[in-house]
Amino acid sequence: MEYIGIIIKYLKNKEKLGCTMNIVERINKLKREKNAIILAHNYQPEGIQRVADFIGDSLELCLIAKDTDADIIVFCGVDFMAETAKILNKDKKVLIPEIKNTECPMAHQLPPEIILEGKRKYKNSKVVIYVNTLSLAKALADATCTSANASEVVNSFKEEEILFGPDRNLGYYVEKRSNKKIILIPEDGHCYVHKKFTVEDIINAKRKYPNAEVLIHPECDPKVQDMADYVFSTGGMVKHVLNSPKDEFIIGTEVDMITRLRIDLEKIGKSKKLIPLREDAICEPMKEITLEKLEKCLLEEKYEITLDEEVINKAKKPIEYMLSLSK
Repeated sequence: MEYIGIIIKYLKNKEKLGCTMNIVERINKLKREKNAIILAHNYQPEGIQRVADFIGDSLELCLIAKDTDADIIVFCGVDFMAETAKILNKDKKVLIPEIKNTECPMAHQLPPEIILEGKRKYKNSKVVIYVNTLSLAKALADATCTSANASEVVNSFKEEEILFGPDRNLGYYVEKRSNKKIILIPEDGHCYVHKKFTVEDIINAKRKYPNAEVLIHPECDPKVQDMADYVFSTGGMVKHVLNSPKDEFIIGTEVDMITRLRIDLEKIGKSKKLIPLREDAICEPMKEITLEKLEKCLLEEKYEITLDEEVINKAKKPIEYMLSLSK
């Protein structure tokens, strides 16, 4: 009898520790216990996307972060995304499962001094910066934008000159869709993943899949954009693929965008052929977040995003301006 009692006690302790659960079940249990919400960008690995409460592009996740009732926001993405969530929820705890290796290289291409220099040089301009920037840069902007609403934000201003950064290719995309003079800050800002795509990639893909539509992200080079059937934000790609009567698509953005599309197609019971324009279009910082790191993040409530309150207050205004146009 004593032996049976020891076994029962062991099993109870094992259950209490979550040892009988798989990692996804443990994450979901922690999430419920802590009233946490998991937000994942479209470029996250499949395991993270499937455990997330919401998957989306920068604009979609901004809107969710702004309206959530959760006590804890866990952002599975890169540094500027978690900062944006904190700016919109300064009284909530915002966590990112990995802090050292989740820097977005493009976001770091627009430090505050470049914006200040542009403002001094172009005194009658407005500053519209990509949401893919750090909080100190956002604090100096008149508005932020995403690839989904960049043209709308730029066109909302009466000024003819717009300081725009950091992505020069998104600036090209916007200038074609506005009557504004786009002044790039910096002149050579870019996303290293989208710079990989070439005209030859599209020619080869179309030769191999002649019935497929080519969907390209506006962070790609102008010649690549101009060869595409459509230029979309990642959110735009989702809407197009789900609603299109077509069955084949060549996807010109980060490879795990195809993961997002497959998940959404599964939900509505559809299957379509999705071809990556390049298999090596991988955002390495996005892949730093794993299920193991996510579980540890929820368990230990780290790594927490902390920002200076003055920076939060200043950076919130351009973000809210952008969001006001998205209602």
